[in-house]
Amino acid sequence: MIDNRFAPYGALGLRIALGLMFIAHAYLKLVIFTPAGFAGFLGQVGLPAVLAWPIMLAELLGGLAILTGFYGRYVSILLLPVLLGALMVHAPNGWVFNAPNGGWEYPAFLALAALAHGLIGDGALALKPARPSWNGAPVSA
Repeated sequence: MIDNRFAPYGALGLRIALGLMFIAHAYLKLVIFTPAGFAGFLGQVGLPAVLAWPIMLAELLGGLAILTGFYGRYVSILLLPVLLGALMVHAPNGWVFNAPNGGWEYPAFLALAALAHGLIGDGALALKPARPSWNGAPVSA
């Protein structure tokens, strides 16, 4: 049973955690790894280096949109390919994320959290909540 009195605040908590995570990962790639370093990493794992900037911008702008609730549930769904890509990169390293080169458990959790956010909605205090409609009737966020 879902407690409708507090569910919007649970969704808000999920939205804040996801948004901050995406922003933190963009910051890590921009400032610590550097764009050139991240592009080199992508090349080492068999992905096109040209994806470095689109991934970093998607994480930064997407994280800000999720955090503020600006169509956040849609953004979480749109960022699933980034998370699934990270999952595929880390899958060969084992389960635990603190394994050498990072394991798959953290990207898998984040992908499921993003999917949950997309399904649940933006919750409380969203600037522009996404309200999809099915059969012409708006679905509450």
